[in-house]
Amino acid sequence: MRVLFWGTPAYAVASLDALVNAGHRLVGVVSQPDRRRGRGNELVPAPVKARALELGLPVFTPARIRREPELQQQLADLGADLSVVVAFGQILPPEVLQQPPLGCWNGHGSLLPRWRGAAPIQWSLLEGDAITGVGIMAMEEGLDTGPVLLERRTSIGLLDNAQTLGTRLSQLTAELLVEALPLIEAAGPGPERERLVRLGVRPQDEAGLCHARLLTKDDYRIDWHQSALAIHRRVMGLYPGATTLWQGKRLKLLVSEPLILRLKEQLSPDVHQLLERWSSDHPTPGTVLACEPELGLVVSTGGCPLLVRQAQLEGKAASSGTSLLQQLGASNGDRLGA
Repeated sequence: MRVLFWGTPAYAVASLDALVNAGHRLVGVVSQPDRRRGRGNELVPAPVKARALELGLPVFTPARIRREPELQQQLADLGADLSVVVAFGQILPPEVLQQPPLGCWNGHGSLLPRWRGAAPIQWSLLEGDAITGVGIMAMEEGLDTGPVLLERRTSIGLLDNAQTLGTRLSQLTAELLVEALPLIEAAGPGPERERLVRLGVRPQDEAGLCHARLLTKDDYRIDWHQSALAIHRRVMGLYPGATTLWQGKRLKLLVSEPLILRLKEQLSPDVHQLLERWSSDHPTPGTVLACEPELGLVVSTGGCPLLVRQAQLEGKAASSGTSLLQQLGASNGDRLGA
């Protein structure tokens, strides 16, 4: 089939590759414009654009597709049978949604209607979901509101972070798209409602609706008065960006484990020795309770202690275990968050 692909971040690259490898003809790739990044503030192409150029595919980078009718017409002239959208980053206008005869289809990183919106992977981790997945959805004007054609589920482990879970969901999305496109082709063109009936799509149940809102700077700040589990979910869900202060400098927390006895079977074996060493009467939240060689910092919270296994101090490389303790020069009684 002739496919127009829309995508921007690394998450979408696996889907682009999968469609090419499955033998579909990619007539074009639409991605977000280059952004300035790094210390040199240089313009850097999005991962999907970079991969598309490697594959020799035509690339389009609209700043706002809604406001670019000439580009909309260019895309229509490509004659795609359908559009595939994976984490593009802009809402497509009706003029674009109505172009391809087999419709526009979105590979979304959640089990809809849970976590519609921009950050479904992060919010599934922040809220402690045990199960998530991906879905192939028929696109309409609303944000992630269309009916679902196919879904695939995966469990979320206590030690999963946004990167590990995102990689897994990215691959699932790619696999599911390859499975979905022959079904869409077999259903054929025609009025949208009739096409969707032939495909047997599932309308979303609004009762389970959750919005994965955009994250703000405040979301990334650790509040040590929260429980160890809530802080751990923030560290892993916002990987690699959850921050606190250490002696006036920003400290990114990269890997943690909540020292909660009931979660013992989900924790790393080498931390089991720490689980019953502290009573429920802890010092001020954010206080270093212990500096454990090979493991890291044990820090008090609003509940059980939290083990900080890996972190990155402002201006330094990420470090873990004994190296982290040496880099921070930490001692029992020191405070994080101040």
